[in-house]
Amino acid sequence: MKKVWVISLGGSLIIPDSIDYAFLDKFKKTLRKHYAHCKFIIVCGGGSVARKYISALKAEHHSQKELSLVGIRATRMNALFLMQFFGPEANETLPLNMHQVKNFLQKNSVVICGALRYTAHSTSDSTSAKLASFFKSEFINMTNVKGLYTSNPLTNKNAKFIPRISWKEFESLTLKIKFHAGQHYVLDQQASVIIKNHKVETYIIGKSMSNLDKILHKKKFIGTVIS
Repeated sequence: MKKVWVISLGGSLIIPDSIDYAFLDKFKKTLRKHYAHCKFIIVCGGGSVARKYISALKAEHHSQKELSLVGIRATRMNALFLMQFFGPEANETLPLNMHQVKNFLQKNSVVICGALRYTAHSTSDSTSAKLASFFKSEFINMTNVKGLYTSNPLTNKNAKFIPRISWKEFESLTLKIKFHAGQHYVLDQQASVIIKNHKVETYIIGKSMSNLDKILHKKKFIGTVIS
């Protein structure tokens, strides 16, 4: 049996302003090096595309559910693009539930999806956490900062990096934050509850392929461990 890894790929990495081809090419090549021993489930985030759609609907006073649904569609659009980018290594059809992911995983090295279904107060992070729990796998969250900080390092130069934190401490941090559709935090509130309840070993890293490769090789890396 090959080891299964779940990777939550932030939309901000897929398409920050325009498609980051150089990053995605390195990402594909890094995963490819591990196909002999590993299989991957990649859950795409919506990123700035989702936030633009959400902002427009919010101005029209749409409900929180409708804001979340347009975000889900953005994650699926990113996933459809990434499926084509990976080509025959990945699934040809977009999965919409866990059992479809499981079926595709039997014949593909990589299975790519967006958020699987609507759940209140959740993002594609929750989908990733549920999949990691379902497959009893480890969970890598790739985002636009190198790990967890005491506050947003992109806006606060005094934010302190947190290399390791317990599931319980991380859950306490996230549950202090009020959820909103399109939020941008390293992992959403529901995901923090899922990884704690199911004891999912979780890693938060930035876009460095070196760090991703080190995690897959079980070597020391720069990022945050939640365990």
